[in-house]
Amino acid sequence: MTPDLFATEAANEAAASREAIGPQAFVLRGLALPHVPPLLAALDSILASAPWRHLVTPGGYTMSVATTNCGSLGWTSDRHGYRYMREDPDTGRRWPPLPGLLLQLATDAAAQAGFTEFVPDACLINRYQPGARLSLHQDKDEQDYAAPIVSVSLGMPAVFQFGGLARADKPARVPLWHGDVVVWGGVDRLRFHGVLPLKGAPHAVLGAQRINLTLRKAGD
Repeated sequence: MTPDLFATEAANEAAASREAIGPQAFVLRGLALPHVPPLLAALDSILASAPWRHLVTPGGYTMSVATTNCGSLGWTSDRHGYRYMREDPDTGRRWPPLPGLLLQLATDAAAQAGFTEFVPDACLINRYQPGARLSLHQDKDEQDYAAPIVSVSLGMPAVFQFGGLARADKPARVPLWHGDVVVWGGVDRLRFHGVLPLKGAPHAVLGAQRINLTLRKAGD
């Protein structure tokens, strides 16, 4: 039975456990909890160089989720399409480097999910505030799909939708709490996924927001 998403975060106080949501997809419960303070400090440094922004999709829709990036490549969107860029289009400067702590967390998480050679070069950082959502989509802007995706959740709980290989496939609803890490790759790499509109009580540390850090191998 799926636990009540907004009832408690007590489960995350226990040691991280691996919960399968697909043949090669897992939620690592609470894995990031020991690293939250330095992760938030690193995020502050990233935002000082590459502030939040609301991207526009090729169809002209302004995303409800605010974004930024760190790493060698950063994901961006505008009326010309979705793509990765080496420079922040808002500043013309290179994206802030990927923090070593975050790189290690992503590598460790991938290894726990069975992907032992994951070396990300891009981290898309999303900020959800109440009502913000992410519609079902596939991550297809990377050069190849051999590497997994590692997604770190901080702040308010959310409902992660994890669907199939076709948009019409009914997605499972997976509750995610502060400190959870999701890894998917292999046969699950191109599954549709998204986030339902954020709702619930503010988080004790981060307030009325959820921060999601998604690490990928985007380049060659």
